[in-house]
Amino acid sequence: MNSRRWQGGRLVIASHNKGKVEEIGALLAPFGASVVSAGELGLAEPEETATSFVDNALLKAHAAAKAANLPALADDSGLSVAALGGEPGIYSARWAGPARDFNLAMRKVEDALAGKPDRSAAFICALALAWPDGHAESVEGRVDGKLVWPPRGENGFGYDPIFVPKGFDRSFGEMAAEQKHAISHRADAFRQLVARCFARQ
Repeated sequence: MNSRRWQGGRLVIASHNKGKVEEIGALLAPFGASVVSAGELGLAEPEETATSFVDNALLKAHAAAKAANLPALADDSGLSVAALGGEPGIYSARWAGPARDFNLAMRKVEDALAGKPDRSAAFICALALAWPDGHAESVEGRVDGKLVWPPRGENGFGYDPIFVPKGFDRSFGEMAAEQKHAISHRADAFRQLVARCFARQ
């Protein structure tokens, strides 16, 4: 079955996370998208009840597309730590608590790793593009690396300051946005989605 191509115009980013919206907006810039976030539209955040990144992304994309009557792009991403059995995984944001305090979340990960020599981890990102008629396309990207402590750098968001991607000696928190965008899990997922659904303007 052929994948559906996005035809241009307004596109809802199904997120209330400002950092995530800015990063996705930058990646979409070459495609002429007129981006608006779910937060700007006052759309409610659906409860993430699925058990995988892809299914949570689809849940959010469908909800935003239906509510806004526009195509909607949703991301579900998180940190998967090998020694923690893949946690925090789809619950990465919940580890930050109601206040979305990622300093707290990073400390929880470090505390959970106490005494464990394996510090390998991966960032995983699922993207789902949904249309108001119910059609959707989804992809999943990842970047492998290791965790460091203490956190390093002020850039990025979430767990970026403790994650050093494989082949690099700087954390995502220490990288300029352009460098992170070139190698991140979100960039990997975007490359796949672009090949399937987008054409440069």
